[in-house]
Amino acid sequence: MEEMEEELKCPVCGSFYREPIILPCSHNLCQACARNILVQTPESESPQSRRASGSGVSDYDYLDLDKMSLYSEADSGYGSYGGFASAPTTPCQKSPNGVRVFPPAMPPPATHLSPALAPVPRNSCITCPQCHRSLILDDRGLRGFPKNRVLEGVIDRYQQSKAAALKCQLCEKAPKEATVMCEQCDVFYCDPCRLRCHPPRGPLAKHRLVPPAQGRVSRRLSPRKVSTCTDHELENHSMYCVQCKMPVCYQCLEEGKHSSHEVKALGAMWKLHKSQLSQALNGLSDRAKEAKEFLVQLRTMVQQIQENSVEFEACLVAQCDALIDALNRRKAQLLARVNKEHEHKLKVVRDQISHCTVKLRQTTGLMEYCLEVIKENDPSGFLQISDALIRRVHLTEDQWGKGTLTPRMTTDFDLSLDNSPLLQSIHQLDFVQMKVQPRNCDALHFQNTKVPATPILQLEECCTHNNSATLSWKQPPLSTVPAEGYILELDDGNGGQFREVYVGKETMCTVDGLHFNSTYNARIKAFNKTGVSQYSKTLVLQTSEVAWFAFDPGSAHSDIIFSNDNLTVTCSSYDDRVVLGKTGFSKGVHYWELTVDRYDNHPDPAFGVARIDVMKDVMLGKDDKAWAMYVDNNRSWFMHNNSHTNRTEGGITKGATIGVLLDLNRKTLTFFINDEQQGPIAFENVEGMFFPAVSLNRNVQVSTVPSNVEVTSEAACAQVTLHTGLPVPDFYSSRASIA
Repeated sequence: MEEMEEELKCPVCGSFYREPIILPCSHNLCQACARNILVQTPESESPQSRRASGSGVSDYDYLDLDKMSLYSEADSGYGSYGGFASAPTTPCQKSPNGVRVFPPAMPPPATHLSPALAPVPRNSCITCPQCHRSLILDDRGLRGFPKNRVLEGVIDRYQQSKAAALKCQLCEKAPKEATVMCEQCDVFYCDPCRLRCHPPRGPLAKHRLVPPAQGRVSRRLSPRKVSTCTDHELENHSMYCVQCKMPVCYQCLEEGKHSSHEVKALGAMWKLHKSQLSQALNGLSDRAKEAKEFLVQLRTMVQQIQENSVEFEACLVAQCDALIDALNRRKAQLLARVNKEHEHKLKVVRDQISHCTVKLRQTTGLMEYCLEVIKENDPSGFLQISDALIRRVHLTEDQWGKGTLTPRMTTDFDLSLDNSPLLQSIHQLDFVQMKVQPRNCDALHFQNTKVPATPILQLEECCTHNNSATLSWKQPPLSTVPAEGYILELDDGNGGQFREVYVGKETMCTVDGLHFNSTYNARIKAFNKTGVSQYSKTLVLQTSEVAWFAFDPGSAHSDIIFSNDNLTVTCSSYDDRVVLGKTGFSKGVHYWELTVDRYDNHPDPAFGVARIDVMKDVMLGKDDKAWAMYVDNNRSWFMHNNSHTNRTEGGITKGATIGVLLDLNRKTLTFFINDEQQGPIAFENVEGMFFPAVSLNRNVQVSTVPSNVEVTSEAACAQVTLHTGLPVPDFYSSRASIA
């Protein structure tokens, strides 16, 4: 309702319409405001003189008069009636809502008559303050315009619905609280406006002033005025003139100017025009809805720009922090190796000290005993033990032989850190930027632009393996414009937008980390200082349906020992160490199995998935970057962020098979032992990039072997085998389809 308020205010006074009249241009004016903006025209240009002179303007033809309206382009206002070049002009003023209006040429005479009944100056002209169309009034004056009873009713209902209706209606700026209402004037006054505009003297002394609330009630209860004919004031409207598009009364049809016009029933035309207005409003409503949606889109763009800026800054900070974290982790690993070497050297030296101390004590004791024996004066007694003592002395001397008194460990640390490649990479860290071809260039400029030729994809060298794609391209053989670099773009594997995956000078690129069982579109373009070339033909790439992978030596703990082409791993430490698979998953359903081939002293191996930056020197699941099941010979637990849940009976022995099912479509991780699900669904709402992971110690050995390769081992060297390239189990597929 509040948005409608401007439609209910007069363009001249800026207040709600009071006794509004309808101009021929369909705009409305207060009756009093219409009288205030009348302009008197010269006598020679009156309608009577025009008819007498045969000017051809008959019956005040509105369309002809509209052609003669004068619009001032200089001040965006309007002048007096355009036909009177010699008419004296009066400076324009602005109404409260900014519309230019004409003040009266002279103060209107004091009269007790209503604005409709007060005499109008002869040969008056009125100009619509909204569309600037002019019209000369006839002898009836303002009584010749119909009154807008519908608008009065709308204003009454609007004022009744707002408490603001009790505000003063004559305050120029912020309306004050109304204190009285004049029943005769039908106006709410505050005390200053009542003293200024409605003094209690003269004819106004007879007006009845009531409290605002009582005045609003009396206004609401007053009977609605009946619309009467402007030509025959005693007659009500009963028909509708189709040609003139206005309601008429019975006398207008009998003796007036509408006698020869087509007329229709007032009620039927009322319903028809209501229907037409409703249909027109539907179209306007659609446009308004589209405008609101467009504004929402623009505001969303502003918000997205701000969010993208924050996100980009956060991404940059996160990338730099990730590099710092990786460097700190590597620093910790290197320091651990130094500490390990330190402890090893100390242990060797301390063991040698302890051993040498014991031997020295034994040797010293033997020497002191032999010296005491030599002091003995009994020859027979001495000869009974002398041979044995001589042998012991020679044997002890032999034990202090060559190398016994040589240090087993040096004091130097034979370690050297080469950090020059990393420092060079840090200094070269920068944003990737490229020049874009100018948009608005004519044909001649385009001919003079030396952009590189479109690259050609070498299909025979393009291939996919697992979730990686290798693409190769070259410049056309007859190309004479060199390319400074190339831009490789891939879509998201689901028909989405292309994104840049490589910018550089090489003509071959391998893209890792794609989704399995997905179709990608790839294209390439070249660039130099002038601009960029056209895109090459689009190449369609299909990734593998299932994953084949081995263990990754580059990300494993240093205690992990790899063999058999990285298909077998063992651990040299009694502590748990983590090893990851080479392939990461971020989409789809994936399943792999591990067979326990050696299980000594009942350790707790852990199986599951992890982020690339998981801790490598603790059991899998101790930090928040791994989701795992650890199991012994009797039971199992699920563990994430060092939280143990869902203890389940049933463990593993030699020859047991552990299955890991990662369903990123449903965001779940499930474990199996010997083809039976172990406990409930282990983890839900898992999202992101995950790598197969295992933690083990020296009591367990793990291997990654494709499902079509048999693993043989000696009895003394059992192992755990990881089977990859496996399809999703049938029982899980059927369960997922039912769900």
